[in-house]
Amino acid sequence: MDEDSRTGSARDAERDAVLRALVPVVDGVAATFGPVCEVVLHDYRRPENSVVAVAGEVTGRAVGGAMSEIGLRVLARGDDADDELNYVTRTAGGRTVKSSTMVLRDSAGTVFGALCVNVDVTEVGRAQALLAALAGAAGPPADAPVTTFGDDIDSVVDTLLDTHLPRDRTWAGLDRSRRLALFRALDERGVFAVRRAIEQVAARLGISRASAYSYLSQARTATGSGPRPTSEGARP
Repeated sequence: MDEDSRTGSARDAERDAVLRALVPVVDGVAATFGPVCEVVLHDYRRPENSVVAVAGEVTGRAVGGAMSEIGLRVLARGDDADDELNYVTRTAGGRTVKSSTMVLRDSAGTVFGALCVNVDVTEVGRAQALLAALAGAAGPPADAPVTTFGDDIDSVVDTLLDTHLPRDRTWAGLDRSRRLALFRALDERGVFAVRRAIEQVAARLGISRASAYSYLSQARTATGSGPRPTSEGARP
C-alpha cells in the first residue's frame, strides 16, 4: 500500500470514529427536546445514502436515506462550508421546521459530514399568530422556503431541477446563456456530486449524457470554478 492509500485509509478510519462517537449525541439531543425534535447524522462520503443515524420523526428520515437540498448545498461548498444555524424551512407537507446544520471536519479540516437538528415549530407559529391576532397586531406570516426532505436522492435532484428550470420554458426554449445558467445553478447546489445525477438531469431535459457533461464543463469554465467530482466520480 502506497503512502497516499495509507493516508486515505487513516483519514477514513478517523472519520468513522467521529461518526460512531456522535451516535449517542443524536439520541441524547432528540430525547432532550422530545417529539418535536429530530436529529440526523450525515456521512457526506455517500450523498445518496448519507444518513447514518437518526432519532425523532420530523422530516421522515431513515438510516440509509439521502441528504436534502440543504445537505447538497453544504457539500457543494466543500471545505469552505460553514455551519448553518437557526434557519426556517417548510416540508412538502406544510410543516414549519427550524433547523441547524453543523458541519463535521476531520483533523485536516476536510468537511465529511454534518450533524443536523430539526425542530417542528408549526404549532409554535400557530400559537404566535393567535396571540398576535388577540393583541390586534396580526399580519401575514412570512413564508419559509420549501425544502425537500426524503430518503430518495432522485426526488431531491428533481426538485432542484424544477426549481431552477424556468416554468414557462422548455430546454429547447432556452438560449445558450440560460442553459449554462441552469447547469451552473445545479452545480452550485451540489447536484452533480450525486451518483447518476448527470444521467438523471440529461433524461429530464431530453438531451444526451455527453451534452449534459459538455454544458456542465462550459458552465464551470465560465465561472472559473474548475472541474469538481461529478456522478460516479467522473469529471467532464
